[in-house]
Amino acid sequence: MTATPGPYGATAAQRAADAIRSRLGAPPVVGIILGSGLGGIAQAIEQPVRIPFKEVPGFPSPTVIGHAGELIAGRLEGKPVLALSGRFHMYEGHDAALAGFPVRVLHALGVRTLIVSNAAGGVRASFAPGTVMLLRDHVNLMFRNPLVGPVEQGDVRFPDMSEPYDAELRGIAHDVAKAQQMTLEEGVYFGLLGPAYETRAEVQMLARLGADAVGMSTVPEVIVARALGLRVLGFSCITNLACGLAAAPITHQEVLETTARVAVQLQQLVRGIVARLPA
Repeated sequence: MTATPGPYGATAAQRAADAIRSRLGAPPVVGIILGSGLGGIAQAIEQPVRIPFKEVPGFPSPTVIGHAGELIAGRLEGKPVLALSGRFHMYEGHDAALAGFPVRVLHALGVRTLIVSNAAGGVRASFAPGTVMLLRDHVNLMFRNPLVGPVEQGDVRFPDMSEPYDAELRGIAHDVAKAQQMTLEEGVYFGLLGPAYETRAEVQMLARLGADAVGMSTVPEVIVARALGLRVLGFSCITNLACGLAAAPITHQEVLETTARVAVQLQQLVRGIVARLPA
């Protein structure tokens, strides 16, 4: 008996890819997912072709401020790339499989290297707003997994997650940051479901468990990427101290203001990394 493919599986991803492939130039080799307020990185893409999410089968429109909700195809440092300005969060009511679905579409279009970014709260005491953290690892406290269900074509049933963020790519990131005289931290990202920010007690727990930063995205995308064999590089923009570590309450506006300040620095870093990747 053949398992019925999921609504956000390989078949659906191929359908979405087929719908947009003719609007692209060369097949993209690098996919970039831009987090809250980091959509400005897409401005560096040359000869951009913009495709609203609503024109991609299976893509809902984003509901979060700071997520434009469009694909941007073009060239970055001479290489064909495809960036997503916006993502689908489970706290919006989406299934975990949908949160990871754009990665399947990128894979179906030819992407083999994925760069993800997010806005995150800083748990490590030395982190100040504006810090850029390279993801070394993550912990999934969302208690959801996008691979639950029948095995999709191309997936590994039990993907190895011992190194979700590629060590070689992390080395390149550190080399580029050093050349740009940029301070690049490295740490562990804890993914929570949200949408409420964490309580003081929860932040204290996260710190004791080894969290350096905490957010509400990225983990489902990376799990799908590893199941498909993609290499992954991840960044967190530390936009605020996690709840209870600062005197004032956290607001989403604060998140957007901080990412706007860091966006140029992160854009230069990503460009330098992409320039070092094979064509």
